[in-house]
Amino acid sequence: MNFLAHIYLSFNDEEVSIGNFIADSIRGNKYKHLPGKIQKGILLHRAIDTFTDAHKIPKMSSKRLHKNYSHYSRVIVDIYYDHFLAKNWDMYSDIPLERFVDDFYDSLETYYPLLPDSTKHMIPYMIADNWLLNYANMEGIANVLRGMNRRTQNRSKMNFAILDLEEHYSDFEREFTDFFEELVIFSKQKYNTLLTNNNQT
Repeated sequence: MNFLAHIYLSFNDEEVSIGNFIADSIRGNKYKHLPGKIQKGILLHRAIDTFTDAHKIPKMSSKRLHKNYSHYSRVIVDIYYDHFLAKNWDMYSDIPLERFVDDFYDSLETYYPLLPDSTKHMIPYMIADNWLLNYANMEGIANVLRGMNRRTQNRSKMNFAILDLEEHYSDFEREFTDFFEELVIFSKQKYNTLLTNNNQT
């Protein structure tokens, strides 16, 4: 899953959301210096990724893209799924998306000293272009895919994946909806386990 989903699946727990957000920049156990709930957010992120990678529905979505994008197809699906979460946000949260996003940006400022350098480098671009809010529209997703393509020195051709999204939009949306229902249940159970078990960090 991509940024918005990981933040959402922190269940409005500020420190857990920070850990969930930065987890991809943390290698191995290089998180032991961080506050306990941020550590739990990192572990939650990893559990979400493991669940997602093993699940048949994201694999189905990815298979549709594999011919054109090879191993990048899973990354593209993560971005598509964030689009559908943002687009259908009212189905999943009583907090308006704009307010949810602004609150998270405030949290990034609060915890800025604890963030990995790579995250600190990314944040100004993320906020300036308001990635999380703009996932809800196709132009926002197109911008993300263009940016990802640039980061692969144009090898991935991910900029063209907006065309695949348009062509198979209803299929991807249905797959996201079915999968996300299961992911929310799994993530809530994992969140509760992590917060009640102090030996998990």
